[in-house]
Amino acid sequence: MKTETIAVHAGNHPDEASGAIVQPINLASTFQRSADGSYPKGHKYSRTSNPNRISLEECVYKLEGGAAAAAFSSGSAAAMAIFQSLSSGDHVIVPDDMYHGVATMLRNIFSRWNLEVSFVNMQDFDEVKKSFQSNTKLVLVETPSNPMLKITDIAAIADIAHYHMAICACDNTFATPILQHPFDLGADIIFHATTKYLGGHSDVLGGIVVSKHDDDFFKKIREVQQVGGAVPSPFDCFMTLRGIRTLAIRMKVHSENAMAVARFLSNHPKIEKVYYPGLETHDGHALASKQMSAYGGMISFLYKGDDAATRNVASKVQLFTRATSLGGVESLIEHRASMEGPHTKTPTNLLRLSIGIENIDDLIADLSQALN
Repeated sequence: MKTETIAVHAGNHPDEASGAIVQPINLASTFQRSADGSYPKGHKYSRTSNPNRISLEECVYKLEGGAAAAAFSSGSAAAMAIFQSLSSGDHVIVPDDMYHGVATMLRNIFSRWNLEVSFVNMQDFDEVKKSFQSNTKLVLVETPSNPMLKITDIAAIADIAHYHMAICACDNTFATPILQHPFDLGADIIFHATTKYLGGHSDVLGGIVVSKHDDDFFKKIREVQQVGGAVPSPFDCFMTLRGIRTLAIRMKVHSENAMAVARFLSNHPKIEKVYYPGLETHDGHALASKQMSAYGGMISFLYKGDDAATRNVASKVQLFTRATSLGGVESLIEHRASMEGPHTKTPTNLLRLSIGIENIDDLIADLSQALN
């Protein structure tokens, strides 16, 4: 089946009792045992498994073309589970431009666990190769990156990682399985903040890790999920799965709207630079065109002004909402450096846009009045 069809049908099991075509929310925390002590329905306690969570995991691993998935209570919990599945003293290589929450997690939490980390420019293959150590176990790719929209060659980095017997993990949150298929390019692990595009409506928190193979490393991730217990509620799983049903059509509109906004901004006299991989002027345009089917809904741009002037632009919007996060149906604007804190490398004159599915003329009119 094609991706759009999988998004609508995978993981949804009509209710046998009522015939309802949408699987009901199963709020039970525990499940009945048979007289012989077994669990004939496959569930014993909702921390270890739940019908709604199983359905969500099935849907996402089928969307990504993987073999197994583990859902978590947030994207950060999903990323943390990957690192928790490594050992003290291991070394990981991550992008120097990456989601600040995961970077902070590595600096402030896993450093105390003696997990070694190298932040590198993933576009420089020589730098990546030189960063490998004898204890390197995992290389993380984030493409497009947050917030500079850098494009990383997944196939090339996966080849380098495998040469050194390391795992290649890819954050596919920005692109989603609709626009990019990291497993086809050599990645071993994919993870998402399902809070963003998969949920798609800014009303549910979640994360998920997908594995190309149901191998020993994924079994460690599953153990972290079930023993650690950072799992999504049945209602959260239901809401995320409902969002995924419209993912394909939403990503089409997100991408079309973002391209139009990016072209508008690139021609505006008050804009210094626009970061959007769909623009021919973007450094990663050719690569993005090769490994993505469209360019997504995220844009960053540099305003011709200082920190205060840039924040002032964000204060003038009327349709865009000033908020963090991304991937919802509504458009958001954010002064990213002030959100990321003292370790940020983001320019203070950068604004990040999450382009929603509103009418494109209204979005451009709002940005136009705010800039002018």
